[in-house]
Amino acid sequence: MRARIQDGDTAAFEELFDDYAKAVYNHAFRLTGNWSAAEDVMALTFLEAWRLRGRVDAVGGSLRPWLLGIATNVARNVRRAARRHDDALARMPRGEAVPDFADEVVNRIDDAERLALVREAYGSLRRQEQDVFALCVWSGLDYAEAAEALGIPVGTVRSRLSRARKKLGKYAEPPPLGRQVDGDRGPRREEIR
Repeated sequence: MRARIQDGDTAAFEELFDDYAKAVYNHAFRLTGNWSAAEDVMALTFLEAWRLRGRVDAVGGSLRPWLLGIATNVARNVRRAARRHDDALARMPRGEAVPDFADEVVNRIDDAERLALVREAYGSLRRQEQDVFALCVWSGLDYAEAAEALGIPVGTVRSRLSRARKKLGKYAEPPPLGRQVDGDRGPRREEIR
């Protein structure tokens, strides 16, 4: 069998694997203390044995000691590589904790939905009412300043703003039962002001 393995006979190597895989695995487990690492060591041991097959003496006894010697070296290399990996990770700068953006995303979605409702309500006003509402409510101008900005009498500003507030107040009321969607009532009066 040694001569066949040395010559690269795959059937002989399969036989070697069948005969000694369990022994190599058990040895690797005792060296590593980890089932997964032992599987890796066993696989690497047979890959290394295939690579080193030309060094096998054509005569001699069992190949078990040769395989276990390879497994010992492979396990040592695996441990060394794991230690180097851990050391490299330890030297890397610590990243900042990544904040949870879920709440911010939910708030942005809620804000976008509210803004869409406000725009819908605002869009339901006539253009003259929108102008007065924007100047008095959103920009904080008093009646006289809004009247001056629009070139209209103060009384017209008051009446347009009153009509706008009345129309927008309808959006603050809950819709009829059949039209309510997901408990959303549209923009509330205090959100529009």
